[in-house]
Amino acid sequence: MSRITLDELDQLTREKLPFAAACGIRAERLDSGSVTVRAIYQSQFLRPGGTLSGPLMMALADYAIYAAVLTRLGLVEMAVTSSLNINFLAKAMPGDLIAEAELIKLGKRLAVGSVDIHVAGESDLVAHATCTYSIPSHMADTV
Repeated sequence: MSRITLDELDQLTREKLPFAAACGIRAERLDSGSVTVRAIYQSQFLRPGGTLSGPLMMALADYAIYAAVLTRLGLVEMAVTSSLNINFLAKAMPGDLIAEAELIKLGKRLAVGSVDIHVAGESDLVAHATCTYSIPSHMADTV
């Protein structure tokens, strides 16, 4: 069971994560350590050639892992990215992007997760990311 609700995450996104909100990123499903996140299609994120940009996919992956961390820890604003690696697997044609994120490991200081990204309505992955988050020291006793 998630320690944060969709409404709480939406409010946090609007108030504290304006970049994610501007990218049209919102969570659709929250389970303990597992989330589904969507980036609503906006033509401003097209790159030359008419495909969705890599920076949008990186932002989506980062947000998805952050949301997955929050499902386990609750509202912890200061959990921060310490590394993010992304592999672009195929062209992301215009449309909403869907990210499926899963925590692989949640320790006292670090959380590691993976993210698969595809265009809505398509099954083929356009990107795969791994991400490590640093957990604030005051949270170490809650993990």
